[in-house]
Amino acid sequence: MPHFTFTSPDLTTFCRLDELGLEATGQYLTLKQAVIECRVVEPDRWCGSCGAEGVPRDTVVRRLAHEPFGHRPTVLMVRVRRYRCPDCSRVWRQDTSKAAQRRAKISRRGLRWALTGIVVDHLTISRVAAGLGVSWNAANDAVLAEGRRVLIDDPHRFDDVTAIGVDEHVWRHTRKGDKFVTVVIDLTPIREKTGPARLLDMVEGRSKQVFKSWLANRPQEWRNKVEVVAMDGFTGFKTAASEELPDAVPVMDPFHVVRLVGDGLDRCRQRVQLATTGHRGRAGDPLYRARRTLHTGADLLTDKQQTRLDAVFAAEEHLEVEATWGIYQRIVAAYRHPDKKKGKEMMQAVIDAVTTGVPTALVEIRRLGRTLKQRAADVLAFFDRPGTSNGPTEAINGRLEHLRGSALGFRNLANYIARSLLESGGFRPVLHPGL
Repeated sequence: MPHFTFTSPDLTTFCRLDELGLEATGQYLTLKQAVIECRVVEPDRWCGSCGAEGVPRDTVVRRLAHEPFGHRPTVLMVRVRRYRCPDCSRVWRQDTSKAAQRRAKISRRGLRWALTGIVVDHLTISRVAAGLGVSWNAANDAVLAEGRRVLIDDPHRFDDVTAIGVDEHVWRHTRKGDKFVTVVIDLTPIREKTGPARLLDMVEGRSKQVFKSWLANRPQEWRNKVEVVAMDGFTGFKTAASEELPDAVPVMDPFHVVRLVGDGLDRCRQRVQLATTGHRGRAGDPLYRARRTLHTGADLLTDKQQTRLDAVFAAEEHLEVEATWGIYQRIVAAYRHPDKKKGKEMMQAVIDAVTTGVPTALVEIRRLGRTLKQRAADVLAFFDRPGTSNGPTEAINGRLEHLRGSALGFRNLANYIARSLLESGGFRPVLHPGL
């Protein structure tokens, strides 16, 4: 156990008021809040117009919400002295800009606490407002304004981006208005193994034109640096990227390829289930009981799962399901192969197998073959650029789902975009000592 050197209690240091240019002169505690009386350390008694020494006139009080200690809001009651110039009659007050912005209701330390709570601890605005002892609107306006200043409006936020991911996201579940947005993710940290992916921007709507317009609004120098665009199977994103980023390589990531094949496997299972039993899957039906086992990698199957699959495939009427399952397993095996060159050869063999000579009865495989034939170059591009996946994009979408749920939904898209950027834009308040 380390040996601490204790000093006398100092309220100024404990509450970190010295960072705000303040000094504690008194305290008043109640069950609902803690009030700390402060004074400004710098006298600031010289006239800014003529340089003469001012004469003290009176004192005004500025109340600031401060970072809470425990569950009790803390209020700073700052006594600010006003001066009058005897020569030019100018009146001014001590400078408190180090403690808080002009006309702000929250101290800079309080803002840092609020941003840390929003970004790191994933608190709601309601919880932050309660901790600061201010109204919801005051907390929301202050947090969003500071977030825009330090992150959203930062001109260097788009610097050094070489790989991006694009996907759609549902920002509200209502019948009125467009509920979809297009999210653009910076995958460069994942690709270079320097950190997590981050949200670059969010645009209303989901279409080729939406993504194309967003790319067109970026400087040409920025677009020239983008080398890879990871996306799902939506051709609109691919066309927009090809037109605005002609030198970038589109990559259809493993997440969406495996999901595409998995959806085909489910449709095949459901079709065969209905054809052989005359009804949808029920608890006692072999195909329905094996629905999750069918999506398990062959190298991860337990003895019980393998026995269940053997029983399903033993029935001749389940031959189409077995064939589709085989294609699914070959694609999963290609992505899991440690040698990317060998994995690419395995994937090419699968694409060749599903695009020619497929029996008419294998409806789902024929449909998959048409898609893979059209996007073959994009699917195979992943193996030449390992680490370029839209998986982090889906992970950020999941974080945004949690954000929307904790806020019980959003009605204003601008607020949702701002909160999303703070949540997933790579912003860390603890790394910004200027707050």
